[in-house]
Amino acid sequence: MPRQPTRIVSSEHLVSETSAELSELEYALIMASNAFDRWMVRCMSAAGAKDMTAIEVSLLHHVGHRDRRKKLADICFVLNIEDTHVATYALKKLVARGYVTSEKHGKEAFFAVTPAGRELCLRYRDVRESCLIATLKESGLSNAQIGDAAQLMRNASGLYDTAARAAASL
Repeated sequence: MPRQPTRIVSSEHLVSETSAELSELEYALIMASNAFDRWMVRCMSAAGAKDMTAIEVSLLHHVGHRDRRKKLADICFVLNIEDTHVATYALKKLVARGYVTSEKHGKEAFFAVTPAGRELCLRYRDVRESCLIATLKESGLSNAQIGDAAQLMRNASGLYDTAARAAASL
């Protein structure tokens, strides 16, 4: 009789007979999410900004993306942030540090990266190149595999968003 594959999960009581692989994916997402958050914080610290949270790092990079002013609602939509209060608080901290500006137009606040914020993002990029990209080259993972994983994670995000909407209606 063939041996069942070992499942690497964090919550065996959630493993479904229909899709044990989903439990494996969920555990991998938890581990990857925590590792990525830790990486962003440590990379930003190495770039010169100590004590930034992962959400602050994400917001700074996104606000600087394409060098356009952005509304809070658009920032939250693109980054899939449901709790706008968390984003608002992090943006206020970035404004206080001088990395982001906030400008009101009517009732709407628009955020943009400052020259200091842009410079910090570029230092982050340098640390990323020297630490992460160098490690990627040594890992044996191909860019195609990374692209496939990114597509899988975007698909999983849609799956969980749909399931969250269904759960909210129960």
